[in-house]
Amino acid sequence: MTARTDTHDMIVVHRVFRREFAMAPRLIRAVPAGDVTRARVVAEHMRDIYAGLHGHHTSEDELLWPLLLARVDLDADKVLLMEAQHQRVDALLSRALSLLPEWEAAAAPDVRDTLADVYDALWPVLLEHLAAEESEVLPLVAEHVTQDEWNRLGERFEHETPKSKLMLFLGALLEEATPAEAALMLGKLPAPARLIWRLVGRRAYARRIRVVRGA
Repeated sequence: MTARTDTHDMIVVHRVFRREFAMAPRLIRAVPAGDVTRARVVAEHMRDIYAGLHGHHTSEDELLWPLLLARVDLDADKVLLMEAQHQRVDALLSRALSLLPEWEAAAAPDVRDTLADVYDALWPVLLEHLAAEESEVLPLVAEHVTQDEWNRLGERFEHETPKSKLMLFLGALLEEATPAEAALMLGKLPAPARLIWRLVGRRAYARRIRVVRGA
């Protein structure tokens, strides 16, 4: 392999997860007791960010880790660490997901606080994982995985994400992207998708975020 694979798009994706999961406990605790309307808004957002992270991890588990384990030797422990960290993150996410229906039903403060505590517990585990992946595994990917193989992760996420959610995830990626990152991401989209983003998606995302964050 001559050219190193460009993995910077993973940094942009991780930026979204850091932002959204850092906000999660505060958003949940700010919901007044009994306010089921607000609880449903926040719960729906929690499900969406869960779906984003779960899809991201599943793509890595099925498409990336097997490639690396077949091609690295002394660094295999780094890949195995990623798998173990995914399991820890997924266990906490599953616990949070299981609490959402009960919270939505009555917006009870005890369920709210338990749910927020789960997200508090998730945050350092997720942060540790994202940092380790960036420092330890992305350099291995750049050396041992081709660009086409790497691109399949994004292609799979796009294919498996419901069409109604694609503009949401695009907006989340673009929210803190640099001009160069935004140009690169938008440049990969087909012309119709770019047009939809400019005409509809951008405003819809801004409106959604104002509602979710109470801004």
